[in-house]
Amino acid sequence: MGGPAQQRRAGGPRRLAGDAAAGRGLPVPPKKGGGALTARAHGYLLTKYATLARIGDVSPHDLRHRFGYRMARTVPPHRLAQIMGHDALDTTRLYVGGTRQDRQHAVEAIARA
Repeated sequence: MGGPAQQRRAGGPRRLAGDAAAGRGLPVPPKKGGGALTARAHGYLLTKYATLARIGDVSPHDLRHRFGYRMARTVPPHRLAQIMGHDALDTTRLYVGGTRQDRQHAVEAIARA
């Protein structure tokens, strides 16, 4: 099947998003009439379903950040940087450090010990 560039040239089963638009050439869901959803359409759908699920305010970037954070638990930083499309490992390290809540739990665990 080949990589993203090959799939783009071959006009594969799903259209691929451009580098700057949505995820460095990763597949995006097609819209009803064909073609890829726009960034605005992704945001609209996410807001719609987040509201229905009553999970509050969430953005596509929140999902990307959560993905990076969860993947950082099992994927080496250099590989995660490639997956996330980061040019520098410093950007990827934001995900490896955990959240403020994670750090708070770690401090509380030390205090209990």
